[in-house]
Formats: sequence, C-alpha cells, structure tokens
Amino acid sequence: MKVISMIPARYGASRFPAKLMQDLDGKTVILRTYQATINTGLFDDVFVVTDSDIIYKEIVSNGGKAIMSKKEHQSGSDRIAEAVEHLDVDIVVNVQGDEPFTEKESLQKVLEVFNTDVKKEIDLASLMVEIHDWEEISNPNTVKVIVDQNNFALYFSRSPIPYPRDKEAGVRYFKHKGIYAFRKQALLDFYNLPMQFLEATEKIECIRYLEYGKRIKMVETTVEGVEIDTPQDLERAKQLIKNLK
Repeated sequence: MKVISMIPARYGASRFPAKLMQDLDGKTVILRTYQATINTGLFDDVFVVTDSDIIYKEIVSNGGKAIMSKKEHQSGSDRIAEAVEHLDVDIVVNVQGDEPFTEKESLQKVLEVFNTDVKKEIDLASLMVEIHDWEEISNPNTVKVIVDQNNFALYFSRSPIPYPRDKEAGVRYFKHKGIYAFRKQALLDFYNLPMQFLEATEKIECIRYLEYGKRIKMVETTVEGVEIDTPQDLERAKQLIKNLK
C-alpha cells in the first residue's frame, strides 16, 4: 500500500492572511509543518500543494517537494485531488499547512484504519479530540463532529452539536482535527462531485463526503497541538515551542 502526504497551502487565508509564511521560532509555519510531516517517517513521499509562488519557493529552497496548483480551488481536498489524479498511490493523507506540531502517533492511528479495513469499506479516516470548554464548543471557528456507536461520522458543524437540551445526559463534544486520510478514489469522487447546500452553508468540505454517502471513520486522539488560524494562535505556538525546548 503506497501512502503519501499532501499539504494544501493557500497564501491568502481569510482570517489570517499569509499565516503560513509567519515566523515560528526561526522557521515559517509551512516549513515547520512540512518537516514535521516528513519526520514522522510514515510516508513514501510528502508534497506541499500550493497556489502561491512564495510558498512554493519557501519549500523548494529548503530542499522540499512542492506542486503548483493549475486551477483555482475552493477547498484543500480539491487542490490535493488535482495533484494526485495521475499519481500511483493508494492512500493520501491531507495534513493541514497550519499544523506545525503534526506528530507521528495521531497519523499512525489514522493509517491503521486502512490496514484493518480488509473489505475496503472505509473511504476516509480523520481525527477528533474531546473538548470540554464551552467557549470552544460554541466557537464557530472550531469544527465539531458527532459519531455513531462505531465512530463513523454522522455530521460536522460549526455549531455546538448535539444541542445540550439535557445537560445531564453525559454527552461528549469532539473537535475535528483537520487531518484526513483518503482512499484515492474517494478523493477523486469528491473532486468531480458538485458542492451541495450543507457544505456550502457550513463551509466544511468533509460534509460533501457525507452528503454523497461516503463513510468517514473518526479516530479519537488526545494530542491537540495548535492550529494556526489567528495571530493569537501563532503566539500560543511560539510559547509552546519555548516550553518544549
């Protein structure tokens, strides 16, 4: 089974433009993410896929591999699908470019889903982290996920799901971490299927897979890291690196 990682990297992020080129203790965010992904040792190859000459040059000039997107894309999955369409691969792992603390343990858990799926019934695997702080649960920048008894995703939302009408029911809330592992065909299907209204409303790309009947296996992890969506996140990441030294 050939497994590669693709890191979609868009320069013009809406909430924090040029966030991937911000300095994080002497290296850019995107370079740290790329190197952290390689250092897991889990992949046959790792590429950054970008629409930006600046990001492309940052990776290549530091000895990495990058691919320039040929088209404009609405999501990271679309960008990756274009890049892998003619590659001989089985599993494609999407690591978000703003995840400089990407680590081996969580990625191994995601890949193990496919190692045990002998009937090839699972289209995607992804990660979720339990969250307890109501401010984070209510934050629309935090994508939440609910699952069935076998940890298959039922729905993703920026709203708190489920709504806590009964606060004594013992519900657990999970944040979706933006790491996906796809079977190549599932990714190509996504690329060729039009966006539907749920995805368009929530602006969460993995909803498209659910709307077209794909099966997403969620894997629980306790490793949260820092996703850099805002300048405040960048400061948290800088502090985390200082603490790790």
